[in-house]
Amino acid sequence: MPVLLTISTTIAHARDLGYLLHKHPDRVQEFQQSFGSATVLFPEATDERTTAALVLDVDPVRLARSRPRNAPDFSLAQYVNDRSYAASSLLAVALGDVFATARSGRCNSRQDLADTAIPLELELPVLPCRGGADVAHRLFEPLGWTVEADPLPLDERFPDWGESRYVRLRLTGAARLSDALNQLYVLLPVLDESKHYWQAADEVDKLLRSGGDWLATHPERELITRRYLARTGLTRVALARLAEVDDQPAEELEERPAPLNVRRRDAVIATLSELKAGTVIDLGCGQGQLVSALLQDSSYAKVAGMEVSSHALRQAARSLRVDDMGERQADRLELFQGSLTYEDPRLEGYDAAVLMEVVEHIDPSRLGALEHVVFGSARPGAVLVTTPNADYNPRYGQLVGMRHPDHRFEWSRAEFSAWADGVADRHGYTVELRGIGDADPELGAPTQLGVFRRG
Repeated sequence: MPVLLTISTTIAHARDLGYLLHKHPDRVQEFQQSFGSATVLFPEATDERTTAALVLDVDPVRLARSRPRNAPDFSLAQYVNDRSYAASSLLAVALGDVFATARSGRCNSRQDLADTAIPLELELPVLPCRGGADVAHRLFEPLGWTVEADPLPLDERFPDWGESRYVRLRLTGAARLSDALNQLYVLLPVLDESKHYWQAADEVDKLLRSGGDWLATHPERELITRRYLARTGLTRVALARLAEVDDQPAEELEERPAPLNVRRRDAVIATLSELKAGTVIDLGCGQGQLVSALLQDSSYAKVAGMEVSSHALRQAARSLRVDDMGERQADRLELFQGSLTYEDPRLEGYDAAVLMEVVEHIDPSRLGALEHVVFGSARPGAVLVTTPNADYNPRYGQLVGMRHPDHRFEWSRAEFSAWADGVADRHGYTVELRGIGDADPELGAPTQLGVFRRG
């Protein structure tokens, strides 16, 4: 199976993705590479949704013959490797070549669109990821992406063999297409921690040019630089130049706000501290980002996470390194599978419960069951609910519909206020509504936060 990258968007007139990529949606185009061929095609191209695919066919013999003798793996590994099947530096090179103009951000026919953050889905079915799925989260989440990194088994026929070093990666979010392509160009070889070619001194310039303004402020810039360059001398040079950029006077360096998902998590943590909660349960904990952050604070005597997806729960356990956790830390943690629409005694007895970006994934007909389970049966001392503010959606440029394909609804501020007031009245809570993120004077903040206090 060839190496594959798909790029999808749901902007209005989604076929305009072809303009941004400088590729016609009705054509199949092939580009020769020194190690094989790259093909661009559009498996779907409608005004509602358009997907572009970059398919890379790697010829192992041509790849080996194109290498100089000072390249890595000048041995049998030139011929027996994963380069024909997994997204790595080969795909990054092909992406850089085939989408060179798109990476530059130029689009004479639709420059306004090229300058706009649009809803994007990027998917790589097989991606080497040294360090596990957690590394993918650490690299992409600070850039504003919602990350799904699912580890692939060594062999599906033998589940006891465990997981391979490969993941299926899916990124969703709103970004300029040029930014998304440049981030992939840099981070694909970083995840693999290996390049197929010898690195010369100009690699530093390539990294800094492609890293743009995001690399200097990335919390993992040292990891990215070290893995991208591999050669110690080049790494030192690149880090010194990045430090010069980062140390510019504040008035000369545009402040880069933290991504909304980070600000949302930080707001929830700050509110829990304000409530002086000693025991917390994250309802719909996903892959455990909030649980991990809370465990780092010893003031929480117990931190629990409940998730309906067994797969996400396994991801959370891996991310938290449960198997390697010390006894004292393990005693403070509980992870379990469950549903928010069925009573469960394991939900009872907590100072605070968190529903962070959860309610909008519940069918409206099941919201009454969720309300009963959380507020009527479990009855924690406080409940924190975050959910998107639908009023704010026009600020997302070309966004069509809701912010995520799995959302069943998105509430306006008035709708969330009415729901929250009703829940509080019915179950003996008070509620305070807040906003998270930079607020628009007319549309409010991008995320709504409801702080429920019992009695």
